[in-house]
Amino acid sequence: MSDVDMTTAEQSLADDKMRAEIAKLIAETSKINAEARWYPLAVATGLVGAIAGLTAFIIKLFGL
Repeated sequence: MSDVDMTTAEQSLADDKMRAEIAKLIAETSKINAEARWYPLAVATGLVGAIAGLTAFIIKLFGL
C-alpha cells in the first residue's frame, strides 16, 4: 500500500505504531547501556573471587 492510498485513520495508526517502536528501542538501548556500566564490575568481582579461591587452594595444598 502506498502512502497516497492511506486514509487519515490508517496514517494515524501507522504513526502510533512507529512511536511505539521508537519508545521500545529507546527502552532497550537504555537497558543495554545500564548493563554495560555494571559489566566491568561484575568481571572484576569474579576475577578477584577466582584469585582468592586459587590462593586459598595453594595455601592448603602446600600447607603455608
